Amino acid sequence: MLAAIGQPTLAALSEAAVPDAIQSFERLSVPEAGTEAEVLGELRDLAARNRPLRTMIGLGYHATITPPVLVRNIVEDPSWYTAYTPYQPEISQGRLEALLNFQTMVADLTGLTTANASMLDEATAAAEAVALMRRKSAAATDAVVVIDADCLPQSIAVVRTRCEPLGLPVVVADLTAGPDALPTGDVFGVLLPSPGASGRLVDWAPLIAAAHERGALVAVTADLLSLCLVTPPGEQGADVACGTTQRFGVPLGFGGPHAGYLAVRAGLERSLPGRLVGVSVDADGHPATRLALQTREQHIRRERATSNICTAQVLLAVLASMYAVYHGPDGLRRIAERVHRCAVVLAHGLRTAGVEVVHDAFFDTVLVRIPGRADAVAAAALEAGINVRRVDADHVAAACDETTDRATVATLWRAFGHDGVDLEAIDLEAPGAVPESLARATPYLEHPVFSAHRSETSMLRYLRRLSDRDIALDRSMIPLGSCTMKLNATAEMASITWPGFADLHPLVPLDQAEGYL
Repeated sequence: MLAAIGQPTLAALSEAAVPDAIQSFERLSVPEAGTEAEVLGELRDLAARNRPLRTMIGLGYHATITPPVLVRNIVEDPSWYTAYTPYQPEISQGRLEALLNFQTMVADLTGLTTANASMLDEATAAAEAVALMRRKSAAATDAVVVIDADCLPQSIAVVRTRCEPLGLPVVVADLTAGPDALPTGDVFGVLLPSPGASGRLVDWAPLIAAAHERGALVAVTADLLSLCLVTPPGEQGADVACGTTQRFGVPLGFGGPHAGYLAVRAGLERSLPGRLVGVSVDADGHPATRLALQTREQHIRRERATSNICTAQVLLAVLASMYAVYHGPDGLRRIAERVHRCAVVLAHGLRTAGVEVVHDAFFDTVLVRIPGRADAVAAAALEAGINVRRVDADHVAAACDETTDRATVATLWRAFGHDGVDLEAIDLEAPGAVPESLARATPYLEHPVFSAHRSETSMLRYLRRLSDRDIALDRSMIPLGSCTMKLNATAEMASITWPGFADLHPLVPLDQAEGYL
């Protein structure tokens, strides 16, 4: 090859190709490589410096329980974690079916017709939802997007960042007052939370209808687990739903990675960014899946492309989809009911003790007003091994999750200074906090795949059948595009499920994350 291009050596080729201004002839100061045993020892030391406590900070991140059958047979299985993006359906039928399950799960829970698979995270999914609304809106070019102030702060920040170079004005306002809270002037889109960062649940249907009357589209950032109990965005009239699937069995991981989602009503499918798995037939007429409506700029004209933030998180999307397959609709509802019940009992016990709970309607997060006592309560909770969220000097929030139990609730009561509350009595008398007008009445996850694998053995065999329909690096060399770092060594992957790395919330105090930092 060197002879063909007229260069005597690789060094000569590099010197000819690299401009003098950026060439460096200094030897790299790189330490000697460690053995796998040494590296794993260093990783154990780092993990031990993290302190994963019981964390109830919320804000889009919640502790979850990953079924061991999914840990061993997805996260720790090279047939899943060494596979490349499924551009070639002939060697990707297993992953494509898993991603189709993901899309079905999201579409069913959100009450919308079509979902992609998947997005980078919740914040970028919200930004993509805003960009989608701008593309499909007929509003004036100077129209604004209005964001409810109770959306997650990181989502608001990312939307602002994305909208700035696009020239899209952003207005953040409290929209809970109803349609009159929308600003005057042209509006191309509205972004609403369900539930909000404060935990509040709102019936957005009147505001959504008012936004539509003004020619705007509406997107809702929705907690998927809450949608087992709460009326989904699609049934409230929303055009788009977005969010994260993290609490569907994906560990916290100090903030990621987690698969986001984006779902749309009928008529908006062609504006979806990212992967969309479609059902087709092969050359022999047999059912098959393949990527459809590919709208990235390597597939269509750049000016008509949507987004390139789309190839990430296949492994996490597969994990979230199989969490739903394993638990099924009834299992997911039981988890949602248990999470909600813990929040309800926590709130009712505090009210009984004379503490003000700010919101009457909530799913998992209880916001408490304690004038001047927030620091003391947060410190007392931390002393008891629980991280709560100090909102300001007068407010504390606690978000319940799949790992929350009665002992946690009782410990929190003591942190607020109220010991001896009768938990059994409170549990019997505490009313639910999802208003009847917002209670979900429609079924979800009715496809047979979500009821066929209730046992570990059945789940294990299903995962094996899917992986047998794929080709990944565990079987042979595979064709790659731009991504070449697919061979993640076993020693590199071993630590990602260790509690010291997996169970840390991204917003814990820094002294609890010294290993990461």
